[in-house]
Amino acid sequence: MKNIFSLILAGMIGGVTVVGINHFTQNEKKVVNYNQSPRATLVGHNNTAVAVQPFDFVKASEHATEVVVHIMAVESLTSARKRQEESRRSRRSPFDDFFGGDIFGNDFFGQDYFRGNGQKNGSGSGVIFSKDGYIVTNNHVVGFADNILVTLQDGREVKATKIGTDPSTDLAVIKINVDGNLPTLDFANSDDVKVGEWVLAVGNPFSYLTSTVTAGIISAKGRDLDIISEDKSIEEFLQTDAVVNPGNSGGALVSTEGKLLGINTAIATPTGVYAGYSFAIPSNLVKRVVFDIVENGDIERVNLGVLGYDVDESVVEDYNLSTDFGFYVDSMDKRSIAQLSGMLPGDVIVAVDNKKVEKFEDIVELMKYNKAGDTVNITVKRKKESKKIKVKLRKGL
Repeated sequence: MKNIFSLILAGMIGGVTVVGINHFTQNEKKVVNYNQSPRATLVGHNNTAVAVQPFDFVKASEHATEVVVHIMAVESLTSARKRQEESRRSRRSPFDDFFGGDIFGNDFFGQDYFRGNGQKNGSGSGVIFSKDGYIVTNNHVVGFADNILVTLQDGREVKATKIGTDPSTDLAVIKINVDGNLPTLDFANSDDVKVGEWVLAVGNPFSYLTSTVTAGIISAKGRDLDIISEDKSIEEFLQTDAVVNPGNSGGALVSTEGKLLGINTAIATPTGVYAGYSFAIPSNLVKRVVFDIVENGDIERVNLGVLGYDVDESVVEDYNLSTDFGFYVDSMDKRSIAQLSGMLPGDVIVAVDNKKVEKFEDIVELMKYNKAGDTVNITVKRKKESKKIKVKLRKGL
């Protein structure tokens, strides 16, 4: 009996084992099934699957093309004659105006090649940013112009008024008056954009390819290309590989959510047409400048007019300074803002508006958005004393 009971028990155990192995094998076959196509899902923090929506640019494109306008800009004959007379007085080479372009193509974005002869004229793009008709574009598209014609996406042609320009950022604001509210683009936070994100470039390449949309990615941020020919230029471009060509200047760089990420401004090219990279002024800078222009008109950036050295061990020793950081003022331009405000050679600038200055680049960074009419408080070390100097920034000095 014992032998029979042992055999029965062994058989039961074996049966259970076989069933378990078979069940496990079947489960494995269900999990690893190479005949099924994979399906993409997103998993939330609670591990629940969320269906992925199809990705496209349709909605963003539809909205952006309503907001981006075509701009024709013409210089008046009076302005042209005045400019030519000033050019003759400065004794510039007659070849400067013809060969003035550079590899970034900023001279080809909306102005004709023969800028030195006759009236300037050109075309570009613009972006409506207020329902009552304010439009942002590039300074190089309309800065020279006395007559500006805007064509809306629905075909209406409207004369525009130049509200103001900021050559240091290559931005300008114009305004049109039309009945009813105009469509607008909300500003995105360009500080949040990441390299690799998809973007759209919307504009009017070559003037006749109106309302054109191209796609690419953000390929770099904060590019300083030294292409804005101003003493106090502000450059922190977004770089993208979205296709941009002459006529796109002043157009929109748009996020996939349909928000304004930047204003298309320049291309890197040896030929004057797209060769792989384009550059846009980031929306956070655009927003700051355009609302300043709307409120105050033309913006003129100004410099302190100081010359000197970043403070280091050798400067401390040579000039017997009481501080080991800051910018040592060795001299100042005659009738400069610094001189007229009471700054003296030998002062060490250690703060601007209570923000620490360790080197000259800090002064540039802290004051890059300041303009004529602003007041800044500059802290200097004069021998062993700290002094605060209130500096009123003035134009035309």
